[in-house]
Amino acid sequence: MPRADVDKNPREVATMFDGVARHYDLANTVMCFGLDRYWRRETRRALAPKPGDRVLDLAGGTGASTVELGRSGAFCVCVDFSQEMLWRGRQLGRHVPMVAGDGLRLPFPDGAFDAVTVSFGLRNMNDTRAALAEMARVTRPGGRLVVGEFSTPLFAPFRVVYQNYIPRALPSLAKIVSSNPEAYEYLAQSIRDWPAQRELAATVAAAGWTEVSWRNLTNGIVALHRAVKPT
Repeated sequence: MPRADVDKNPREVATMFDGVARHYDLANTVMCFGLDRYWRRETRRALAPKPGDRVLDLAGGTGASTVELGRSGAFCVCVDFSQEMLWRGRQLGRHVPMVAGDGLRLPFPDGAFDAVTVSFGLRNMNDTRAALAEMARVTRPGGRLVVGEFSTPLFAPFRVVYQNYIPRALPSLAKIVSSNPEAYEYLAQSIRDWPAQRELAATVAAAGWTEVSWRNLTNGIVALHRAVKPT
């Protein structure tokens, strides 16, 4: 089965995710020891959607994160460029609106959403700043952004262990729980290459967002970056 390269060609990345869709949720849960549920819950709390809000869940995959966001009573739309991921979500009975779309060319008008979030998907887009700017375009003035992404652990000894775990253990575990373990070699590399918290915050600000801040989860393995679209 295919794996993407570090240049993140959109077609190759979409094809790669098509290939892992069937066991994607299970593989995620196993490889992060069940912490994915906690991270999704904290993402919802950080975005703070309210009943009646229109929320875009970009790179929502099978819709697990969209369902979690929907617990708030907001109207939440899952967008992903992998048709197989969306199909798998429907198979699993996730009754949320699902739209196939590219994060760099979203199929929505300006200001369509009150809030937008992307969880563990921004690093798979080949132009981070352009993707953040496109998210700003479809968010109303004063609307909110939360980016949940793997980041840089804070405690130095743990950081060394973690950075060695990612390239070695992730592909090995994937051989047990994934239909395409080679894809996890790319995913492991994309995590290691991803910028640290402060650097990503600067990119968010450069894309046109204000009030940028972040909160570390699990000792910085994951960081939630929050921002607001200027009024």
